[in-house]
Amino acid sequence: MCIWKFEAIVMTRLYTEAFGDSYRKLALKNHPLKCKEPWAPKRFRQLAEAYDVLSDPMKKGIYDKFGEEGLKGGIPLEFGGENPWTVGYVFHNNPDKVFKEFFGGDNPFAEFFAEDGSELILPFGGLRGRGAMKQDPPIVRDLYLSLEDLFYGCTKKIKISRRVMNEDGQTSTIRDKILTIDVQPGWKQGTRITFEKEGDQGPNVIPADITFVVQEKVHPRFKRADDNLTYVASIPLGKALIGCAVDVRTLDGRLLNIPINDIVDPKYCKVVAGEGMPLLRDPRRKGDLLIYFNICFPKKLTPDKKTLLKSALLS
Repeated sequence: MCIWKFEAIVMTRLYTEAFGDSYRKLALKNHPLKCKEPWAPKRFRQLAEAYDVLSDPMKKGIYDKFGEEGLKGGIPLEFGGENPWTVGYVFHNNPDKVFKEFFGGDNPFAEFFAEDGSELILPFGGLRGRGAMKQDPPIVRDLYLSLEDLFYGCTKKIKISRRVMNEDGQTSTIRDKILTIDVQPGWKQGTRITFEKEGDQGPNVIPADITFVVQEKVHPRFKRADDNLTYVASIPLGKALIGCAVDVRTLDGRLLNIPINDIVDPKYCKVVAGEGMPLLRDPRRKGDLLIYFNICFPKKLTPDKKTLLKSALLS
């Protein structure tokens, strides 16, 4: 016999009636703060475990088909398939957590009893109209975007699986939903996109907000610095001294040929105006392209070249 069947009639009531209403009545009746019998804590815990199983369609389905042994010991492999409960169900052993999540509030027990310990008569719909509902904490996920995504803008569709309440207001079902994010040109790392109340639904619980935080993917050519793009060009020492031209392929596919007429030292930066990232407030305008240089020194010089350099640089 299942451990939460401390009385056959109790389990029958939880199982066959609207078990949310049954749990409310039985949990209030057997709560250790009201019931002073020595067996009250155990019964209160068993009720919480029963509700934890019966309020979850997946756990309830496994219990219906395989009983307590299958639920807690794991479904035999030939029946398991992709079912995540094949590892076995373990109650978290916190009946107060179940009680608080069901009724809402940090001290929900105080909501239901008068000073003399008698049960209060709740208005129709329980606590749903009494301001006791609490919202689950936000769910935060990273959204990785390329620099091209952030340069042009794009649309990202993300499929989520969430628990949705059924029409009876007590049971729930896992359902998929597509969230659409319209990425705007110029968005930066750390931009947050929030979908309000798209988390798991539950009795007396306000679903969590789901927030996506933009993270920039590593780019093979550019690094972003606010609205600017930085690019590192490798040039030999000779060109650093006498000048050269640098080719840069932009994010939108154009090939820029940038003349470098200055002497390039290790800290030199060539600024190309208007070739950076779009400005969020006005995507028609762009930041700058900042070109830095990796100066490649020769590994060796012939005596003749050393003489020429000495004549050119040291005379």
